[in-house]
Amino acid sequence: MTPRARTTRALAGLALSAALATTACSTTTESDASPAAGTPESPTSQATTPEPTSADAADAADAVPNVVVSSLATGLDHPWDVVRAPDGTVIFDERPGRFTAIRPGGEPTPISADLGDLFVGSETGLMGLALSPTFETDRTLYSCQGIRGDDPTIGVVAWTVADDYASLTRERTVVSGFPVTSGRHGGCRVLANADGTLFIGTGDSAQGTVPQDPTSLGGKVLRVDAATGVPAPGNPDPASPVFTLGHRNVQGLAARPGTDQIFSVEQGTSRDDEVNLLVAGGNYGYRPDRGGGYDESVAMTDPERVPGARNAVWSSGPSTIATASATFLDGDAWGAWNGMLAVGVQKGQEVLLLDLSDDGTTVDAQSTIPALSEYGRIRTVSAQPDGTLLVTTDNGDTDQILLVTPQ
Repeated sequence: MTPRARTTRALAGLALSAALATTACSTTTESDASPAAGTPESPTSQATTPEPTSADAADAADAVPNVVVSSLATGLDHPWDVVRAPDGTVIFDERPGRFTAIRPGGEPTPISADLGDLFVGSETGLMGLALSPTFETDRTLYSCQGIRGDDPTIGVVAWTVADDYASLTRERTVVSGFPVTSGRHGGCRVLANADGTLFIGTGDSAQGTVPQDPTSLGGKVLRVDAATGVPAPGNPDPASPVFTLGHRNVQGLAARPGTDQIFSVEQGTSRDDEVNLLVAGGNYGYRPDRGGGYDESVAMTDPERVPGARNAVWSSGPSTIATASATFLDGDAWGAWNGMLAVGVQKGQEVLLLDLSDDGTTVDAQSTIPALSEYGRIRTVSAQPDGTLLVTTDNGDTDQILLVTPQ
């Protein structure tokens, strides 16, 4: 991005609130997006419409986009994550233990899968999903999920998706051993990389010593080889899957297009939801073991108790909004929002937009997507290669999968 474009984006971002207040038509419905029935287009208008200029393109890039929101599936029970295969098929899961596919032009159809050992409790069950970057050839889907046993745990499972999307074949547990108690603070988000590795965000299972314990897989971001589950080459400790530590409950992971920047989103206590720029070996400063228990009154980033703790790129401040996911909007149709980090918000019931600096360390401006403020709690936001955005709501047993299209 050029310096001029960076400046223009920053100014546009700072003006977003005013723009949203004065452009009542900035959000359309499907019917609003079409010409009125029976209204002919003017031949004269067509003949005299000027060719777009570079100034027109700049204006479009600075404009807040219109968006159309449509529902792909309704009546769901806590849908956690959603992905789309290269052929356009949408796959989503529900925390109590269901996979569903929506083929292009089709209706939601259950996917059969062996979930006999699924552990469901509190915030844990079926959680994050990711498709292999080579899905077209290997048909691999990864799921974060609770796993029952003598000692319940959380892990990442690899599945092979049938050609007709009717079933999943369980291939292997890639990595497990993430701590779990009641199911509170289970995490768990997975991000598949083109280099054959997985980033995995985990929760601290509401146990005070876990975030700072380098031998525990809880309260961490892990990086493992997707095929074998062993620590990925280049990890801070070659013998450990731990990439970063000192987290409370990592709910989102997002890779910034065109860079090597990876961001995590985690939920705060009564304050300080955070967006963090991940740095190998970084300690993000959560240490709630004061008094020998689980003291959630401590700061999310606590440099006094954790010397060298890395500061958050963004924090909600004295009150939480419950940040639950993250993705980067990508495509010219997003206008002034192109390139922003979109964050799904539960308690605040919105999609938060953060315009990050080029180095990813600060926020130049922030806004929201007004069209999504009427759907209640937002769990997952997932940007797609075609420039659309898939969204899951998190209200209970009346949830939806939404498709958001910028125009």
